[in-house]
Amino acid sequence: MKWLRFLHQGQPAFGALESALEGDRVRRYAGTLLGEHAATDETLPLEGLHWLPPCEPGKIIGLWNNFRAAAAKNGWAEPAEPLYFLKSPGSLLGHGQTVPVPAAYDGRVFYEGELAVVIGRRARAVALADAQAHILGYTCANDVTALELLQRDPAFPQWARAKSFDGFCPLGPVIATGFDPASAALRTLVGGRERQNYALADMFFGPTELVSRLSHDMTLEPGDVILCGTSLGALPMKPGTAVEVVVDGIGALANVYG
Repeated sequence: MKWLRFLHQGQPAFGALESALEGDRVRRYAGTLLGEHAATDETLPLEGLHWLPPCEPGKIIGLWNNFRAAAAKNGWAEPAEPLYFLKSPGSLLGHGQTVPVPAAYDGRVFYEGELAVVIGRRARAVALADAQAHILGYTCANDVTALELLQRDPAFPQWARAKSFDGFCPLGPVIATGFDPASAALRTLVGGRERQNYALADMFFGPTELVSRLSHDMTLEPGDVILCGTSLGALPMKPGTAVEVVVDGIGALANVYG
């Protein structure tokens, strides 16, 4: 299944992507994605849809230094445990929407194409063997970062602020269930030019291990999102730059910065 959220008659709605001879359509569902739901008789054309972020997380957890190739290139040691930060849910942005240029920051802003894990069931101190059952599915993310804020004050690294400006977490376009990250790659296209292309299997801590380990630190609730980190190729964006994060089997998340 590929689940998505969108505006329908001015109200948030959700549904499943369906392919047909006349083009892709969305089967609207009643109920809630993370609770009881049922398909309706209504389908809508995908073209022209106003996309919303595919879930509404209470928290967004982002990984740092989670890819072997990036660690080797930058001289970072292999982490003994997941290294993570929290990103404000207010930074969420849907597919096709514009990432605003921050009003209170005029430094460099980086794109970071990432795989995102969406939690489907409450996870608290779950064993590694049980972690997969707590994952609803996967989506694409752009972990936008105001890079120069991170170390601007040498006494206090500003991870939350650098990661949490409005619109700094494009997510989507869909949540894909039954997706296997171990056999997939992620590509990031900037202005149509490929800037990132890395295997998702290159993670130090894969999705199920992240769910297990993080659930021992904090309870993961349905809808929460884990950004798995990025690899080589993250670079600054200029206003007007179009960025696509593409994972075969999920889709392409497309947004314009500024």
